[in-house]
Amino acid sequence: MAQISIFTGSVYGGALLTARALKKDLTEAGHQIRLFEAPELEQLTSHDDAILVCTSTTGQGELPSNLVPFWAEIRDKLPLQNGRPFGVIVLGDSSYGDTYCGAGELMEEALYEIACRKVGDTLRIDAMETVEPEAEALPWAREWAKTLDQTTT
Repeated sequence: MAQISIFTGSVYGGALLTARALKKDLTEAGHQIRLFEAPELEQLTSHDDAILVCTSTTGQGELPSNLVPFWAEIRDKLPLQNGRPFGVIVLGDSSYGDTYCGAGELMEEALYEIACRKVGDTLRIDAMETVEPEAEALPWAREWAKTLDQTTT
């Protein structure tokens, strides 16, 4: 079973509730899960868990305020994580057009810069289409975790 660290950023609580549901579900499935609600760089660099980012996006396509310091530290210090697997779940609102799910793109770029390896496609959850993001995130995360298990065995 996989060891996964979930780093979450939330504006109004939707991404946080989704991340907590992911932690519960994946733990029950036998994975070892750490959840970081106010992520710090040391929480990324102190182990080699797979990385799962679960974040919402501000109206301007930016990161939630609780995720900005973490993102900035990654960009400033560039702690190489050669080949470390990551995945991204991002909540957004497609009515914002070009900025839709921009926070996920920012996190992806930062993780690529430190040589992480993306596993699977990013899950973009549109607030215009769903009111329960965890309903979409849970099946995606289960499959993502299975993929991790297959790539490490």
